[in-house]
Amino acid sequence: MAEAYIVAATRTAGGRRNGRLAGWHPADLGGAILDSLIARSGIDPAAVEDVIMGCVTQAGEQSGQIGRSAVLASSLPVSVPAVTIDRQCGSSQQAIHFAAQAVMSGAQDVVIASGTESMTRAPMGLSRVPDSGYRPWSEKLLARFGVKGFSQFQGAEMIAAKYGFKRDVLDAYGLESQRRAAAATRADAFRDEITPLEIVTADGSHELHTVDEGIRFDATAESIASVKLLAENGTLTAATSSQICDGASGVLIVNERGLKTHGLTPLARVHSMTVTAGDPVIMLEEPIPATQRALQRAGMKIEDIDLYEVNEAFAPIPLAWLQAIGADPAKLNVNGGAIALGHPLGASGTKLMTTLVHALRAGGKRYGLQTMCEGGGVANVTIVEAL
Repeated sequence: MAEAYIVAATRTAGGRRNGRLAGWHPADLGGAILDSLIARSGIDPAAVEDVIMGCVTQAGEQSGQIGRSAVLASSLPVSVPAVTIDRQCGSSQQAIHFAAQAVMSGAQDVVIASGTESMTRAPMGLSRVPDSGYRPWSEKLLARFGVKGFSQFQGAEMIAAKYGFKRDVLDAYGLESQRRAAAATRADAFRDEITPLEIVTADGSHELHTVDEGIRFDATAESIASVKLLAENGTLTAATSSQICDGASGVLIVNERGLKTHGLTPLARVHSMTVTAGDPVIMLEEPIPATQRALQRAGMKIEDIDLYEVNEAFAPIPLAWLQAIGADPAKLNVNGGAIALGHPLGASGTKLMTTLVHALRAGGKRYGLQTMCEGGGVANVTIVEAL
């Protein structure tokens, strides 16, 4: 079977809700990333055989097949098809898997995996009709699990309780995420992976958006501890939860034929892909068994992995993953995670992969592992080898 290679990877800098990227339509965010991938790789735009775009809130400005809209908002020819997929927070990580599977099978040679999400312009919950009584779960489904509904926030609190994480431990993790993101930004570690976007500031001037807006450069243990709990008797605060974020990201994936035909240079090789599902109530714990299965299938141990990107949906998730997997905290989210950098839902999968590939290459490392918890108790794991 053919191999799958990443030949370009980029992301926008994150924007806060109602922040610096609020003026960007999500189709234009996605389109800017598609254009950047073409420019970075130097490939003929007409050579792209498909665009697979992750997006979670497919309503409002993100309805009507946002993947196709992003292609039409880009410089790609109208002959390039696209599809929009939703695997919740793992949508664009799944896009990577689908793209890699397509080129490995030989069905296609050049595919873009990407994601876009404007949580300002298409806020969470927009797809549910207000005051209609609509909910996405049937009575039969709820009865099966003995619940009245499913909540990622409650799942995170359940994980904190199960693994014995008190608020001070979560606060310390939230602070470390901010510190790592701030240090990476000051060191210009994100320079090569970020696609600058032109924005109009409050005073009407034009400038480029190149720095993740959510980073708290002045965060301290005291400021983190002062943030109010999100639930009475809980452990989580806004400072230990992923930030609502606007952004887009993508990777260009090809096989050997694609490399040779278009004269491309690979950045990384997709080494292994896994997706699993488990308990939909605690929900966010699934990256643990998914990682265990992924390592087993790849014939690897966690010690073989040089860097990990585990999405910081909430602080208990990466902490529980570290504990259960026996992983090295020094290798985890080395440039900060979603608590500091933001979590643009459907764009986070290719966003994390972009950061992982660039961090591996910058540090002269070989193997990287990416995983993230997803609504409904699903998790993707991708292992890549930097080249």
